[in-house]
Amino acid sequence: MDVLDFNINNLVRENIRKLSPYSSARDEYTADGNDMVFLDANENPFETSLNRYPDPQQRSLKKIIANNKNIEASQLLLGNGSDEVLDLLFRAFCEPNIDNIITLPPTYGMYDVLANINAVENKKVILTDGFQPNVEKIIEVINKRTKLLFLCSPNNPTGNSFKIESIIQLLNTFKGLVIIDEAYIDFSEQKSWIERLNKYPNLVITQTFSKAYGLAGIRLGICFANEKIISILNRIKPPYNINELTQREAYKRLSEPKKIKQEISEILEERIQLIQKLETISFVEKVYPTDTNFVLIKVDNANKRYNELLDNGIVIRNRTTQALCENTLRLTVGTKEENKKLINVLTNL
Repeated sequence: MDVLDFNINNLVRENIRKLSPYSSARDEYTADGNDMVFLDANENPFETSLNRYPDPQQRSLKKIIANNKNIEASQLLLGNGSDEVLDLLFRAFCEPNIDNIITLPPTYGMYDVLANINAVENKKVILTDGFQPNVEKIIEVINKRTKLLFLCSPNNPTGNSFKIESIIQLLNTFKGLVIIDEAYIDFSEQKSWIERLNKYPNLVITQTFSKAYGLAGIRLGICFANEKIISILNRIKPPYNINELTQREAYKRLSEPKKIKQEISEILEERIQLIQKLETISFVEKVYPTDTNFVLIKVDNANKRYNELLDNGIVIRNRTTQALCENTLRLTVGTKEENKKLINVLTNL
């Protein structure tokens, strides 16, 4: 696809294109606020450290993220978890009961949930037996009402990354938005697609603070895209979707990159040790390659083994009902002590 053929205005919903977004008090006043008297937002004037509304555009936080990723702050949007980012994409670009999306099972279940919530058809194209996109089939099912294509890479629950050449082919062919969910990219040797953000105008990337950054509890997701796409999403996001505590904790965490890097390194080392131990378990039939902080294994009887682990105080995910995942279990890489307990239990089942 010639980049000149891509026009975001052909994708956005008509009512969104005409929308006059809500302008909050803190959108209208953007200075740092030093020595100012704020009487604009009907807040409680007594200082609690949280009595003021948070910055609706999260400027300080976006600045440090943009610097880390080597992009412009105008190329990113923050959401109340990645799920809000994904929902905004549906609401901005998919006309209910008319448009459709494409997902590649087995994959992250919220894509399908959000499609149902927004009354958007989900065309499911199952991955190949090697857990790779079936590019020919994907291209075959695309029609003029197909707006979004979701690629989870590294993929959940399979753990593998998609081939670069397959993603490039889809980016060059599909005139809708190609959303690459990189929730687990920090555990992969494959580079983030953020490096190609300026090359593909239809590329959208989502990441999260829930995995490598260890901040699942604050619910913070990131969307990277060209400025036009981000501008559209900003028009429809709630004015104060990222609260003050979330912004503070994320900024604080980003200020300790050495600690984050060390934790990722320890998880990857534990992943190696865990895989080696899993391969010695008698009823583990296969340990799938992984670029994530979890391991997918095929066992003799997933339902039985899941319940046995639960009885021994270990909670995992049973993925046996997913496409291509019969009798599989998904195991998160825990601490050294947690992984040791897991292996001890598995060994004695």
